[in-house]
Amino acid sequence: MRTFKTFAIGAALAAVASASDVESLTKDTFPDFVKENDLVLAEFFAPWCGHCKALAPEYEEAATTLKEKNIRLAKVDCTEEADLCQSFGVEGYPTLKVFRGADNITPYSGARKAPGIISYMTKQSLPAVSILTVDTVEDFKTQDKVVLVAYFAADDKSSNATYTEVAEKLRDSYLFGASNDADLAKAEGVEFPSLVLYKTFDEPTTIFKEAFGAEAIEKFAKTASIPLIGEVGPETYAGYMATGLPLAYIFAETPEDRASFSEKLKSVAEKHRGVVSFATIDAKAFGAHASNLNLKADKFPAFAIQDTVNNKKFPFDQETEITTESIGKFLDEFVAGKVEPSIKSEPIPEKQEGPVQIVVAKNYDDIVLDDAKDVLIEFYAPWCGHCKSLAPKYDILAGLYVDAGLTDKVTIAKVDATLNDVPDEISGFPTIKLYKAGDKKNPVLYSGNRGIEDLIKFVQENGKHQAEVTYEEPAAEAEKPVVESVAEQAEAATEAAESAAEEATEAAKSKASEAATEDHDEL
Repeated sequence: MRTFKTFAIGAALAAVASASDVESLTKDTFPDFVKENDLVLAEFFAPWCGHCKALAPEYEEAATTLKEKNIRLAKVDCTEEADLCQSFGVEGYPTLKVFRGADNITPYSGARKAPGIISYMTKQSLPAVSILTVDTVEDFKTQDKVVLVAYFAADDKSSNATYTEVAEKLRDSYLFGASNDADLAKAEGVEFPSLVLYKTFDEPTTIFKEAFGAEAIEKFAKTASIPLIGEVGPETYAGYMATGLPLAYIFAETPEDRASFSEKLKSVAEKHRGVVSFATIDAKAFGAHASNLNLKADKFPAFAIQDTVNNKKFPFDQETEITTESIGKFLDEFVAGKVEPSIKSEPIPEKQEGPVQIVVAKNYDDIVLDDAKDVLIEFYAPWCGHCKSLAPKYDILAGLYVDAGLTDKVTIAKVDATLNDVPDEISGFPTIKLYKAGDKKNPVLYSGNRGIEDLIKFVQENGKHQAEVTYEEPAAEAEKPVVESVAEQAEAATEAAESAAEEATEAAKSKASEAATEDHDEL
């Protein structure tokens, strides 16, 4: 009897351990699941994927919390359900998508830690603007690390329309609430119309002090939601990039050192609040990112500023001690425009060999910004498995335009973005953009399948010259499923180890966005 009881208890514990609030779906169960649940986050994964394994416990934790809010999380094994994954355009792992029924599908662009997933999906479940009362406002303030609440009169249609416009645009990033209760506004220390940002760090509230304009409110939300001196990493990188402000990095190897530098530079950060963002970064985990800022990646502590809009780097002399005075002087000169950016570039090739034009920082403007040509450029990293897979196709693509005599209209180019400073903000590799002739300020980001015919169509439809070439894919290539080969699987599984910078913005990217696939996981 005792043996039976032990067995029964063991079986019960095993059943509990295997229980999951993440629903495993197949091609047969997926349609009904997304139809029966109003809001679903689905992960398309492969068992061998290292990023998927890292995401798994976070995804499980988020699923348990979100289930109580009637938000369901699901997963699909793409090695078993290749056709289903291909139907949703899955090219890398993990890919996450938000489903509101079968037809309303959007990419997940949030972080990949449980709190970030919970925060993002909670925002998705609420209206763009939640109407608040004296009974609900306090609970709303605690729904996320940052929430915004506007107070204006019910008949103030202008403020209402402007605020709603911003809320619709930024609903993936922030929670927005509004109240028409004048007494509530007074209790919060403001008058109609006003906007208050509530947060769980620094001072608990920040009041918007400008006129109600969409651009001003958007800037306020992005800048006031950033800590005076925060910590940059996978969960916060996209937020810093979204502000549009230069970002000052403080590299240090221990939590104690990062806390010490934060305190030491607090007055400098306060002086330049709203002009430059400050953040510490774990030099042990993400020290490789120092080289992206033209710092030595083996000498810490270190300090650098990145112009996040133009992607220019301003490293602080690593032989000079980081003090309040030295960094204060450096910031004053930077803000005054007296610090020259550091430019990292490979030598300009003596001769362009092959159909793909090789771009480096020193010839970037001459090739990419050639106003007479449509320029398709790939930003790649030598260690990136997806870039290696694309290379032979990209050579064939470039050769088609050469053979057709269209090189005066179309340039196919590539640049090693790890060895060359480029003005573009790159959220992952490979990133492909088209710079249209006559309009170089608005490049078009390519987000489709990386087949030759798909790229030809992209250039033709988005380029000024609408250059047309033809290519017939071999049957074997055309029939190849979107799921990677065994060789690609093995290579992808080692990419994280080859680049700490890739791990650093694993979610990120999003801003990015889309950036939710494995080949968009880098700082």
